[in-house]
Amino acid sequence: MALLSSLKHMSVSRRTLMSGIAAAGLSAVLLPGTSEAADVVGAASEEIRPFKVEVSEAALTDLRQRLAETRWPDGETVMDRSQGVQPARLKELVGYWQSSYDWRKAESRLNGFPQFLTNIDGVDIHFIHVLSRHQKALPLIMTHGWPGSVFELLDVVGPLTDPTAHGGTADDAFHLVIPSIPGFGFSGKPAAAGWNPQRIAAAWDVLMKRLGYNSYVAQGGDWGAIISDALGRQAPDGLLAIHVNRIERATTFPSDAAQALKTGGPAPDSLSADEKVIFNEARDFLNNGFGYAAIMGTRPETVGYGIADSPAGLAAWLYDKIADWVFTPGDPERALGKDAILDNITLYWLTNTGPSSGRIYWENAMAGAKLTAVKVPVAVTIFPGEVYKPPKYWLSKAYPKLIYYNRVSKGGHFAAWEEPELFSQEIRAGFKTVRT
Repeated sequence: MALLSSLKHMSVSRRTLMSGIAAAGLSAVLLPGTSEAADVVGAASEEIRPFKVEVSEAALTDLRQRLAETRWPDGETVMDRSQGVQPARLKELVGYWQSSYDWRKAESRLNGFPQFLTNIDGVDIHFIHVLSRHQKALPLIMTHGWPGSVFELLDVVGPLTDPTAHGGTADDAFHLVIPSIPGFGFSGKPAAAGWNPQRIAAAWDVLMKRLGYNSYVAQGGDWGAIISDALGRQAPDGLLAIHVNRIERATTFPSDAAQALKTGGPAPDSLSADEKVIFNEARDFLNNGFGYAAIMGTRPETVGYGIADSPAGLAAWLYDKIADWVFTPGDPERALGKDAILDNITLYWLTNTGPSSGRIYWENAMAGAKLTAVKVPVAVTIFPGEVYKPPKYWLSKAYPKLIYYNRVSKGGHFAAWEEPELFSQEIRAGFKTVRT
């Protein structure tokens, strides 16, 4: 099936979605954090296959054995994180991973949600699909980023699908679709080049139409924001709006500041004092925190050998950026908890998607910059721990239909993971004006 083939739009209804449950042999489940049964959605289609996570005990035994046999590098020659993840910190995490961490709890949590696979353009797409019990719920597709996964978004399922149990109203409800990006998690690994954010965005529209949604909204952070932006530029029929909590610098930086950043010059005099702070933060990130992207954008296969063979190496590779980007820099355990971090890292290990997930950086570099404006309404939330925090007036070129902009007081790059209730409130507020 061609990726951009037109699909017949079906109006979504409770009866249509419930028929998918019967077709898949599923039943209602309890949403996390609620006491009421909520409908779990499959599609009454041969193209949608139920999925359950079932990791063999042999794979977990192998992981523990590899962790026990880790060969550690020499210690750093500085007293801070400027050379990367500090051995003492990683040894503590790996020791817990090897001796105390329980993947089965994470597996059970995933299997508490309805999961499916569907093939789009030759690649299996894994996704979670939960139907709200509220009749006027708005369909929403949410996309994770790197070094994250669907685990980033699980804590917002309850607040978004059952808002009345989380401080909202029935009019705030969403039907939720959470896919794994190709090459991540339980989605398939593309066997050929070309799966860049534009292609993934088009696949997401196919997915939503295949599930029967003739209108929907999209949300993302990190790569999820880039994919949502791409979807907004494509503006397929039925896409009502997007919300992002990560902004693409190339499309929003003032031209003189962008040029100064490119050439390594100082902040232009045209910038205000507050704008120069933003400029200096961006320059520091490019100079000191962008190496991971440069490597994966040029040599993802080379770094892949180490992270495919060593779980401790994979943990260091992912932990380094998690630690950088949380609201508590250098202390991600305080923001997320040790088990949550290891749920995510273990998913990468068990699926061997450390190498394949990195290829999205290469694919994006090969595709080139897409600097055209997003054509649909856009909502933006700026979290204070985010790498780039542009003011509202910088967004007009990229988002001429900006319908919502808010700066919140807590949370970092992994907003849904770190602050699920606040994040959910922002999603409700951001999409409020596009509900019909």
